[in-house]
Amino acid sequence: MRDRIFYSICFGFIFGVLLRSLFFIDLYFTIAFVGIAFALLLFFSFISISKWGIAGAIFVLAFSLGICRYSISDNPPPPQLEELVGISSEFRGIVTEAPEFRENSQKLIVETIDIDIDTEKTKILVTVGFDEEFHYGDELSVRGTLEKPENFVTDQGKDFDYINYLKKDGILYLINYAEVEILSEDNGSNIKQSLFTVKDQFLEQISFVIRSPESLLLGGLILGEKSAFSQELRQDFINTGTIHIVALSGYNVTIVAEWIMKMFYFLPLMWSFVAGILGILLFVIMAGGQSTAVRAGTMAVLALFARATGRNYDVARILILVGVFMIIWNPLVLVHDVSFQLSFIATVAVIFYAPRIEKYFNWMPKKLGLRDMLAVTTACYIFVLPFVLYKMGNLSLVALPANVLVLPFIPPIMLLGFLTGFLGIIWYGLSVPFGYGAYLLLDYQLYVINLLANVPFATFSLPSFPLWIVVIIYFYFIYFLFGKSIKSFFYDTPI
Repeated sequence: MRDRIFYSICFGFIFGVLLRSLFFIDLYFTIAFVGIAFALLLFFSFISISKWGIAGAIFVLAFSLGICRYSISDNPPPPQLEELVGISSEFRGIVTEAPEFRENSQKLIVETIDIDIDTEKTKILVTVGFDEEFHYGDELSVRGTLEKPENFVTDQGKDFDYINYLKKDGILYLINYAEVEILSEDNGSNIKQSLFTVKDQFLEQISFVIRSPESLLLGGLILGEKSAFSQELRQDFINTGTIHIVALSGYNVTIVAEWIMKMFYFLPLMWSFVAGILGILLFVIMAGGQSTAVRAGTMAVLALFARATGRNYDVARILILVGVFMIIWNPLVLVHDVSFQLSFIATVAVIFYAPRIEKYFNWMPKKLGLRDMLAVTTACYIFVLPFVLYKMGNLSLVALPANVLVLPFIPPIMLLGFLTGFLGIIWYGLSVPFGYGAYLLLDYQLYVINLLANVPFATFSLPSFPLWIVVIIYFYFIYFLFGKSIKSFFYDTPI
């Protein structure tokens, strides 16, 4: 009965958030629904006792609470700023995240501090040139034309929901190529400021030792810093299905943590597991403590724990619970955050699907964990492919060989990269040998990606891959992995 209650609460809440993400539902109607759910719960608990009735009432209650949680977070734009849209305006604000560098510009997330708004402070995405250097915590005076984001069509012909993509991070407005003046510095959190400082120094030392574009790739592998890539290089990653290696995902971090565990295989399992956890913690710190990195690190810890102990069933419940807490914290990530969705899908593949297909790779030697790496790579590729086809409309015929040729070298590259950055902070000379080793492996990866990206018919655009096919595929995956557990849940679970 406890399992039924647990899953009723979790999935009821998730489906409530999902429905409210797609359709508007009046909050008063939802509150009335909560009352009905309470009445049903009391009825099936004390009058007509039924375990399925109790589970159903709890599901409806959690479903209603999911709708309420999304509605509370779905705040309307402040009327004071709505009146300024399309008008040249000036305001003061604080930079709340590290600047994001693009090929020809840098983007700042600025939170207003001088506008009389009753609701929460509003975030604005400000685009500026490279004339001045900005940091987290800078207080700025910003002048420019306030605009609202608009959805657009990608190169693959997919409609991109840019409005909600920004809204999930609290960003409601844009100012392109604004006039910006720094008024003061160090106005943010001291902890976050320290994390970003370490990150900046780390990337700076890497760029001293390793030239571009290899240094950019290393920054992407370690910290997800892909924003400064050229459009051509970014497209090569997309065409070969390897763009995920430069994203902050639980999949990437899990691979690194597993290799750290393998490096300490001579220690007891608990100590090697602790070493893996410390590697994940280091990653989160180096990424500046960004929410995406925290989510990826959390998913990686779960995958690591499951694969180290073999307790997949227990980890499955923890994984669901962690996902629910993330959605409670920010309901918009469920539908509008591709990074969260990919991390969750890849983590399920690593924990549950990779062990199922590892037997098909017995021809691959176990040395250096190559068999395990190939199984994990293939499992993740198969699992995320339907989602990628629907969300991004890009089918790469060279993705699997590209990943097989590239992924085994990521852990040693990241290890050499960490040593290059940290030792460079101490003294440049110490970092050079490790930087040269990382450079050779990075150059090999770029060569493979460039070679496969230019294979004729390497990639196809599928702008209208049907959602119903994706749903059917993932229902099959769920049945394949959890069919026996589902049957046991419905028919054999005792009260």
